[in-house]
Amino acid sequence: MKYLTKKWQMILYGCAGIGVNMLNIMVGSYLCSALIADGFKNHVTEWTYLGVNLVVPAIWATLALFIKAFDGIVDIPLSNYTDNLRTKWGRRRPAILIGFVPMIIAYLLFLIPIQPFESVINTVWFAFLLFVFYGSYTLTMLTYYATFAEILKTEHDRVLVSNTKSICDVVYFSLGFALIPAFISMNLNIRLIALFALPLAATMLIPFFLIKERSTLEKDKDLPIEEGYSVPTKQERVNFAKSLGHSFKNKKFIYWLLVLATMNVGLQLFLGGINEFFSNTAANMTFVMASAFAPVPFTLILYNKFVKKHGLRFAYQYSLVMFTLGMLLMFFAAKFVPDNLITLAAIGCGILVSFGIGAFFSITYTVPSHLAAEENEKGGACASSMYFAVQGLFEGVAAGIATGPILTFLKTQFLVPYTTLVVAFFCIAAFIMAIFLPETFAKLGKKKDE
Repeated sequence: MKYLTKKWQMILYGCAGIGVNMLNIMVGSYLCSALIADGFKNHVTEWTYLGVNLVVPAIWATLALFIKAFDGIVDIPLSNYTDNLRTKWGRRRPAILIGFVPMIIAYLLFLIPIQPFESVINTVWFAFLLFVFYGSYTLTMLTYYATFAEILKTEHDRVLVSNTKSICDVVYFSLGFALIPAFISMNLNIRLIALFALPLAATMLIPFFLIKERSTLEKDKDLPIEEGYSVPTKQERVNFAKSLGHSFKNKKFIYWLLVLATMNVGLQLFLGGINEFFSNTAANMTFVMASAFAPVPFTLILYNKFVKKHGLRFAYQYSLVMFTLGMLLMFFAAKFVPDNLITLAAIGCGILVSFGIGAFFSITYTVPSHLAAEENEKGGACASSMYFAVQGLFEGVAAGIATGPILTFLKTQFLVPYTTLVVAFFCIAAFIMAIFLPETFAKLGKKKDE
């Protein structure tokens, strides 16, 4: 694969996933919640498809957990698929296309219930579409992330693209969690809003114009390597079992993933259940979520300073403390602050949350891309996408637990007001676990003393 050499190309490349990630927010945080009307108090007809339950909650919770967990598991064979795909157009662009098309189809069909009432048929239908959407989304984004270690030559270039990606994350999260509630307050239904988001997916066309990749067909393997291209084709073809085994034998990495997964249960519960939480309060969700995401580019500056001065572990624990504090205060604000002051109080909580969110975005790219780049430099057995795939496995299981049984239980038992308290519990657990992260992670990113 040919390296990107111009700064504008790298910045543009970092923006490629913003639209597809926006669709993922729509499905995971809004459309799945819209299938169950229980738990909503205000704007029920706007937050849900038809103002009633369309799926059987108990069955849906089980299927959602299974699908999210399977989505994490399927990361691993899909990473091997994209790493070893052989076409005359290379491996990355075809893999992105193969994932992109069914993802868009599943997204559109997810807006259409078969029956206008709660039924097993609807439950199975939406579960199938969720399965297709997450599988194709995973292939698309996993392939895109895998190119970070191949299309960027230096650590500085990877940091530039990762930071650009983090800022884009802030943009689509701000759109998703600040702008969408504003549309809801204008009495627009969530399905119509989902259609508004669809054209943003066109940003994934950016890699098709910027990736320059040689043929990976067997007959072309001995062709000379052109100047400016990354690793040779023969090194890029990696044995699946060897690569997977190499990743899972890295005990330090696996422990890191346990910490990350624990935090991710809390984060995904926050992202997946925050609309129900605010539906039960008098707070303006648009203003509160804007306060949680808009400051992230600035809070990331402080986070990066902590990384350089104290290392990744300290900076990560700091972000967990800030996020937890914001969640705890949001719970007490919703419970005890008068309605005329609740929005102002919740905005203050949102600002505290923003100090954690930026770090949570950045760190999921930093650790696997750093390890993958090390393996590529050593000529190791681990393919570029495998660290992302294994990380996706743990994140998928965590997301399934959060948005499946936990969120469904809170909704059906009318315990939605306690959502942020549960989020805080998992973040506290992740903080305690992070104390025991190995020194290699503690020193990662720390600037060496002169």
